[in-house]
Amino acid sequence: MPFDRLSDVKVLVVGPGGREHAIVRALLRDEAVTTVEAAPGNAGIAAQVRCHSIDAQDGAAVAALAVSGGFDLVVIGPEAPLAAGVADAVRAAGIPAFGPSAAAARLEASKAFAKEIMAAAEVPTAGAVHVTDLAAAASAVDRFGAPYVIKDDGLAAGKGVVVTEDRAEALAHAEACFAAGGSVVIEEFLDGPEVSLFVLSDGVNLVPLSPAQDFKRIFNDDAGPNTGGMGAYTPLDWLEGYTETDAAGVQRDFVQIVVDTVAAPTLAEMSRRGTPFVGVLYCGLAVTSRGVRVIEFNARFGDPETQAVLERLATPLGQLLLDCSTGSLGSARSLDWAQGYAADVVLAAAGYPEAPRKGDLISGTAEAESLEGVAVLHAGTAADEQGRLTTAGGRVLAVVGTGASLAEAVDRAYAGVQKISWTGAQHRTDIAAKALAGEIKLGGGPRGSAEGEPARPAETGSTDAGSVAASEQELPGWVHLSSGKVRDLYRPAPGSAWAGQDVVLMVASDRISAYDHVLSTPIPDKGIILTQLSLWWFDQLEAAGISHHVVSVEVPEAVAGRAMICRDLQMIPAECIARGYLTGSGLAEYRQNGTVTGLLLPEGLTDGSQLPEPIFTPSSKAAQGDHDENISFETLTENVGVPVAGQLREATLRIYVLAEEICREAGVILADTKLEFGFDPGGALTVADEVLTPDSSRFWPAESWEPGAAQPSFDKQFVRDWLTSDESGWDRSSNQAPPALPQRVTDATRQRYLDAYQRITGTELIF
Repeated sequence: MPFDRLSDVKVLVVGPGGREHAIVRALLRDEAVTTVEAAPGNAGIAAQVRCHSIDAQDGAAVAALAVSGGFDLVVIGPEAPLAAGVADAVRAAGIPAFGPSAAAARLEASKAFAKEIMAAAEVPTAGAVHVTDLAAAASAVDRFGAPYVIKDDGLAAGKGVVVTEDRAEALAHAEACFAAGGSVVIEEFLDGPEVSLFVLSDGVNLVPLSPAQDFKRIFNDDAGPNTGGMGAYTPLDWLEGYTETDAAGVQRDFVQIVVDTVAAPTLAEMSRRGTPFVGVLYCGLAVTSRGVRVIEFNARFGDPETQAVLERLATPLGQLLLDCSTGSLGSARSLDWAQGYAADVVLAAAGYPEAPRKGDLISGTAEAESLEGVAVLHAGTAADEQGRLTTAGGRVLAVVGTGASLAEAVDRAYAGVQKISWTGAQHRTDIAAKALAGEIKLGGGPRGSAEGEPARPAETGSTDAGSVAASEQELPGWVHLSSGKVRDLYRPAPGSAWAGQDVVLMVASDRISAYDHVLSTPIPDKGIILTQLSLWWFDQLEAAGISHHVVSVEVPEAVAGRAMICRDLQMIPAECIARGYLTGSGLAEYRQNGTVTGLLLPEGLTDGSQLPEPIFTPSSKAAQGDHDENISFETLTENVGVPVAGQLREATLRIYVLAEEICREAGVILADTKLEFGFDPGGALTVADEVLTPDSSRFWPAESWEPGAAQPSFDKQFVRDWLTSDESGWDRSSNQAPPALPQRVTDATRQRYLDAYQRITGTELIF
């Protein structure tokens, strides 16, 4: 049936999620679309349109509903119905369908098929091999090297990809896929930030939408397991200026590059094979140092990018999708967009992504939607017998904010998030944070260092000629991975004794940081003292049954004494602080509110007061140059989930109580300490980094402890005090780097570190 102009059209949207809610909302804005219905929909969709309770993957049932309901267009949202041939069934019933055939949907349903198409179409992508057994997988993993990229060949709801430095973890994922009767694609690792670009096609012609970026991991800083996506934003200002000149000498921007080198060749190859692609081709891209590369294709709108992208689309969606479905898109189609930005934050159920809990009552959605520039899109929601809104899936809601700037859009999204609650709700708090901070660099660092798949952060600090960072050294058998304020990390080099094992070499430098600056003056022997004291403490913890990450001290001679080989953990993005005495930032908060991270303390405490019992006061895990901020236990729970937050509190306090007793017997007061934890490949919580050193703890001599004033200490407080003294001349509130430390300050600081080691361990340190 011809559709020259859209009018009085009924549209059926197939699917139950947030993507489908976004499509429904956009269709309702199209004045020419008179009726929108959904099958099966969710509680949020049902509040706006009529929903039909049918199996979205039952092609015959969907086609029958489309015919009996007199629908003019069927829009199929999720990948599973497309792979099951629902679009084919609808078209066979004589009704236009937006969505590829089952044959064309193989672009998503089979990673191996997608690689075959890209090879034939000469589309730039990562090198890859398709394997069906563990021996072949091991060979491919060793061929490509770390970081390892392992993809389930079939559909996995966005969670079938593992990117890891851990060879054992990579092979374990492959083995799990084989055990389930599947196969895997093992790929070359791509550097650079990720971009999602949706391209609409009628089988011959195409039109691109606005690029977006999503966040796949469950926790802040791209930590934790993959999810279907925890948030997104659009447009991407950091792509402005990304241009290339084609063979004809014509300059083209990012979107045109993708259209010319990725989308158009792929669609042409699909048509050549007799399986034209009708619908939306989701191009998952890496903007690498070698140019744009395809990470993967999907055969449908991406979730949660769709929620942000369609919020800005000003072109009527009904006409656009119908033209794609009827071969009427044309060769020069252009789209209109609302000014400004859109960002969405996904709220997920307790236990997501492993075992999401259902049935929790949701409150605050109406309050959120009443805010300016805020929309709440439902995904995993349902109504209980009393008509109350409850959780019914892993990703429950997406709160979309729009604004004139990206910052305003993000702020509005999070303002909406704060209005909504249910037991165990979790969300990321860093959506678009690096874009807002101007930290996304093109063509450089590890894939995900912008905002996509995770990679180890590459933090660097300045040092002078007297402090050669380990990152400047060549260590036999090891390849430099990253540098932080004090430590440098290496991974095993191919062919080395540790190659293929899930370890890192952690080297402690003599660098010292204060007030979020890495100082230009090193502290002699500091790296050795920190390492040896940490190793002593790890022995005490191990004797108490507490797991740590050290596996060997057989390190290269150049870093002997200051380095240890450690298990490469999946780090948890939080600083875990235990306090037994009141001082520092805890004292500042107490003086203002009577609390520390929201925990109410007795009245009358002063600087140095012993607390009635040790308390757990977490802080955020800031990037270098940023400041760790104290957070409440509730905020930690939102960031890492209920089970993990409980484990962190228990482990931190257990370690503090043990260490405090040891220190007390040595005549040292352990006022507070900061710990970091990660999960080993078996999922066990493991203490990591350094432990109980003057860099991470406040040590006071017990004989001079007297509450009511600042205590003498064995830590770097001596450096802090000098930096804020009149003698240094440095203004902490300025943007200037701190001055060099005088010799007497470095000597005195070294002695304090050494005194801490000797007092606590009861031994002298032999250099």
